[in-house]
Amino acid sequence: MTTTDWITDIALLLVVFRQLREGRLDLRSYLIPLGIVAFVAHSYLNTVPTAGNDLVLIGALVAIGAALGIAGGVYTRIRSADAHLFIKAGAVSAALWVLGMGARMGFQLWVDHGGADNVARFSATHQITTGDAWVAAFVLMALTEVVTRLATIFIRGRMVTRAQQQPAIGGQQATVAADRAL
Repeated sequence: MTTTDWITDIALLLVVFRQLREGRLDLRSYLIPLGIVAFVAHSYLNTVPTAGNDLVLIGALVAIGAALGIAGGVYTRIRSADAHLFIKAGAVSAALWVLGMGARMGFQLWVDHGGADNVARFSATHQITTGDAWVAAFVLMALTEVVTRLATIFIRGRMVTRAQQQPAIGGQQATVAADRAL
């Protein structure tokens, strides 16, 4: 792993740790993680191989990324105060984020330190044609995890805002449960 690899992997891990403290949900909350994955995609995603079972591998890891991202967004607490939204990543959200980002980093370390032959054998057995398929799969997994987490947070934030704007029904304000920070 290069110094750039370490910096980007650690930066992605720190994104969610920053959210363990409650903070205002604003444009920066979206742009920082999107900027990091855009940099990673630009730096590492040169091609998306489609031969053999490359797309199966890519699709499987993208699906895992989507599941982790959606669950991470669901388990992020969102509340409104003083006409602003605030978010706080719960323990489940943080654990899912670390699981996704850590798995990629762990795989890369394993390949760099003795696992390359095992990956080559697995790839040959399962008709994964090149190392570029693995790179594309893991980069797209990270991109998908970040985008689906942010999209889930965005949608849930809109639900909280709409619930507050609804008129009282029968003297009681309608509410949306937006706290799954376990």
